[in-house]
Amino acid sequence: MASDIRKNGEHNHQIPKKVTVVLGAQWGDEGKGKVVDVLAAHADLVCRCQGGNNAGHTVVVETKEYDFHLLPSGIINPKCKSVIGNGVVIHLPGLFDELHKNEDKGLKDWQNRLLISDRAHIVFDFHQQVDGLQEQEKGPQPLGTTKKGIGPAYSSKATRNGLRIADLLGDFETFSKKYESLVNTYQRMFPSLEVDVGAELQRYRKYAEDIRPLVVETVSYLHSALREGKHVLVEGANAAMLDIDFGTYPYVTSSNCSIGGVCTGLGLPPSTIGEVVGVVKAYTTRVGDGPFPTELKDEVGDLLQTKGAEIGVTTKRKRRCGWLDITLLQYTAMVNGYTKICITKLDILDTLPEVKMCVAYKKNGQLLDYFPSSAAELSLVEPQYLVLPGWQSSIEGVREYSDLPAQAKTYVEKIQELVQVPVRWIGVGKGRESIINVE
Repeated sequence: MASDIRKNGEHNHQIPKKVTVVLGAQWGDEGKGKVVDVLAAHADLVCRCQGGNNAGHTVVVETKEYDFHLLPSGIINPKCKSVIGNGVVIHLPGLFDELHKNEDKGLKDWQNRLLISDRAHIVFDFHQQVDGLQEQEKGPQPLGTTKKGIGPAYSSKATRNGLRIADLLGDFETFSKKYESLVNTYQRMFPSLEVDVGAELQRYRKYAEDIRPLVVETVSYLHSALREGKHVLVEGANAAMLDIDFGTYPYVTSSNCSIGGVCTGLGLPPSTIGEVVGVVKAYTTRVGDGPFPTELKDEVGDLLQTKGAEIGVTTKRKRRCGWLDITLLQYTAMVNGYTKICITKLDILDTLPEVKMCVAYKKNGQLLDYFPSSAAELSLVEPQYLVLPGWQSSIEGVREYSDLPAQAKTYVEKIQELVQVPVRWIGVGKGRESIINVE
C-alpha cells in the first residue's frame, strides 16, 4: 500500500527540471541580457524574478540596440512569453515608457506576450523621491543607489504597508485609502516630500485599466507551463555581489539577486531548476560605492573603461574597472551553484601585453580561507595575482573556440580550472552573433 502511494505521488507531482537560470556572478553589468537573448531562442517563457528598473540590460540585434530595465530581455523573441514575477517591484510609468521606446525600435506584439504577477509590488514616484532624500541624508558616504525607488519600495514591502498590482486591480477606493496612508507615512519621515495625491490617483486609475489585460497569477501559470513540458528561462537582475544577504553590504541592492531570489520571486521550488548559468565579465566592474579589491586606478583601468564602454545603462555613471577576481567568483559559485559559465567581453583585453587575475586575498600577511562578510574587512584585503601573457590580437571575428589565440584559451581554461565550473560560452563582441559556443 505504502509503495503504491509513493508511486502515485511520484507520478502526480514530479515536474521535470525545465528551468534554466541566468545570474550575474560579479557586481552586475556582466552582459546577462545578451546571454538571455541567445538562450531565449530555446525557451517558451522568460521571467524576471527580482529587482526593478534599477536593472539595465542591453541587447543588440542587427545593429538595433534595445535597453531593458523592467522587461525580460527575452521579450525580443516573438515565440516567447515574458513574465514579470512577484519578486519584482514595478514602476508603472517606467514600464510603459520602456515598452513604447522599444516599440519605436521594432519591438512588436508585446501585448500578447507580456505577463505581470498580481503579487508584484508597485514603486511609486514618491518612493523615487524618498530614495534621493535618503541618499542626501547619508552626506559624504552615500550608497550610490540608482535613485529609482527600489530600496524604499522593498522597505514598504517588508513594513507590510506596500501596495501590490492586485491592490491596484481590486477595489479602487480601498487602494486610494492605502495609497494616501502610505504617502502620509513618508511625509512624516520627510516633511519636504510633496505628493499631489489626487493627480497621482487619477494616473493610477488609468494604469489599472492599461495593465489589467497583462496581469495573471503567475505561480499557477508557471507551474502549468512546466507540467506541459515548457522550458522556462529566468533572468536575474543585478548580481551576486549586490545581493542584500551575500553581497558587499550595505553597498548592495534591496533584493536577493542570487539563486534564492529565483525561488521566492517566482514561486518555483529548487527541484525545478536544472541549469544555473553564471555570467562572468572577463574583467571586473562595479557601479557606485563600496569595496573593490582588484580596482585599477591607472591607464589599464582607463582602457577597460573606455574600450569596454563601461557606462551604466540605468544611471549613465562611469563604471569602476579592475582585473578579474577569481576569489569573488569562487564565493558566488558557492552561493549560486553554477553549472555553466559564460565569459563576456573577452575581446576588451585584446591589446594588453599581460592579463592578471586575483586568485587569493591576504590580510595582515595571512591568506584568507573565506570571503569577507563586512565591507570594512574586504576593503583591507590585498589581492594576490596570477599574471598571464596577453594575446595582443583582435578576437572579435572569432566564432570557433579552436581559432582563439593560445593565450586567450589559457586565460579561459584557467578561469574554468579555478572556479571549477565548465565555460560554455565566450562573448567576443557586442552583437548576438559574437558568441563562441564552446561545446
